[in-house]
Amino acid sequence: MSQFTFKMPDLGEGTVDAEIVAWHTKPGDMVSEDQLIVEVMTDKAAVEVPAPVSGRVVSVSGSPGDKVAVGSPLIVFELSETGTAAEPAAAKVSAPADSLPAAQASAARPGRVMTSPANRRRASEAGIDLTTVAGSGPGGRILTADLQTPGPRAAGPRAAAPDTPETTEIKVIGVRRLIAERMSEAKRNIPHFAYVEEVDVTELESLRVHLNHSRPHDAGSLSYLPLVVMALTRVLESFPQCNVLYDAARGVLVRHRAMHVGIATQTPDGLKVPVVRNAQSLGLWEVAAEIRRLAERARGNKATREELVGSTITVTSLGKLGGIASTPIINAPEVAIIGLNKAVERPVVHQGVVAVRRIMNLSSSFDHRFVDGYDAAAMIQALKERLEHPATIFIPTVKTP
Repeated sequence: MSQFTFKMPDLGEGTVDAEIVAWHTKPGDMVSEDQLIVEVMTDKAAVEVPAPVSGRVVSVSGSPGDKVAVGSPLIVFELSETGTAAEPAAAKVSAPADSLPAAQASAARPGRVMTSPANRRRASEAGIDLTTVAGSGPGGRILTADLQTPGPRAAGPRAAAPDTPETTEIKVIGVRRLIAERMSEAKRNIPHFAYVEEVDVTELESLRVHLNHSRPHDAGSLSYLPLVVMALTRVLESFPQCNVLYDAARGVLVRHRAMHVGIATQTPDGLKVPVVRNAQSLGLWEVAAEIRRLAERARGNKATREELVGSTITVTSLGKLGGIASTPIINAPEVAIIGLNKAVERPVVHQGVVAVRRIMNLSSSFDHRFVDGYDAAAMIQALKERLEHPATIFIPTVKTP
């Protein structure tokens, strides 16, 4: 018998280590080449790593939540002298390799269930055999909705045992750990200040409804978000100091001409911020389509690293759950974040009379080291003006000589 040590793959993008999210094998198990053995995560990207050989698992390195350096031993296999599994006979061993490129590690393979790590956990907790689930995603990929369909696949509800513990400990790993670390770092290092302004979106709502009635046949329903992004790109032309990244290592503010707008998106794995790149050059329906595409990829755990990094300013919205006001945390190294709250109809004084108008608050946070209060207020007032007179969203800023 011989042994083969498989090392943590180089997952690209300058990765030096990866966090173990979940093991799908254990010592003593027989595995086949290309069988999923472990899920790991680097930065925001989750990767499913397959076995490079067939054989018996001798040992594994690390537990969920642990970080393993690229090139360090990850799992040890026992092989027969001929290079096949010790017992029983299995597929032919592929040429040993110490690492797999990210694309190869995450690609779909025949005979293997395709779904996200979060869905694997959901299926395990619900007693669902994923091999019996028909995936509705691309290439038969199992989506979250496929696991929510009632049927005989899922085990029925079970009564709690009399000795059910009063508390449950959940290890903070994966995306949730990254979110916790980055939010804590941003709140600790950035002197936030909040600015809340109410906006009369009655006319914006009228425009939104009209556009939805006449939208292209292949376009989804239009929400406020694309309209706000469009208005924001116009406003940033006059407030470039808010479209900035702070390079703390060099002590330099990097002002961007392009507007790469991050869209804070809630996913089953936690908050992710896919990026609408060069939003200033896109039309309304293009912005809406890109937001929808990126959100679907983020929620399906299919967004690439390139789709999740590089934003220069972020917009966050809780939609109908938006509440009256919020204090969003800045997505460092950015210096500003714009939050949309719930739009509600209420009586207000409009043109000297009491009238029912649709009102929505903008809750924004700024890095007070680099954005003065006056500039922040002026920017939000300019955004308010565009949203309250929505025709101006489509008019570029006139620059004075």
